[in-house]
Amino acid sequence: MKYLALVTTLIGQIMLSNLALADTTPNDIDQIPTIEKDFINAITGFDKAKIIAQFGEPAKAEDVKIKGSGKIVASIWQYHFINTSADGAFYETTELDFVDDKVVTVVFINNDGTDTNNSSEKFEVPTAKPYS
Repeated sequence: MKYLALVTTLIGQIMLSNLALADTTPNDIDQIPTIEKDFINAITGFDKAKIIAQFGEPAKAEDVKIKGSGKIVASIWQYHFINTSADGAFYETTELDFVDDKVVTVVFINNDGTDTNNSSEKFEVPTAKPYS
C-alpha cells in the first residue's frame, strides 16, 4: 500500500512537472549544477546514466516494482554532500525520486537520510474499563 501511494504521487507529479517545466528544462548544459535552485531547474533534463556519470552510484537506492512482473516503475536515490544552498553550505543528503528514468522530485535533507525508528522506545497506553 505504501508503494502504491508513492507511485500514484510520483505519476501525478511527473504529469504536472512536464507541463510546468516544458519550456524551462535546459537541454544544452553538460554538467549538472550543484547549487540548489540551479540543480532543481536542471536535473529533470538528465537521465539516470548522466547523473551516475557525474555523481557516481547513489549512497542508497530503492526501487519500486510492479508486483508479479518485477518491472521497476520508480526509484528513490540518495546522495551525500553533492548540493549546496545559495550561501554555500552543503546539504548532507539529496534525495532524487524517479519515475522510469526521469527525476520527478528533489528533496534536500540536513541529516544522513536514514530512518530513525527507535524500536526500544516504549509508550504507555491507558487502561480502559470495559462497558457494562
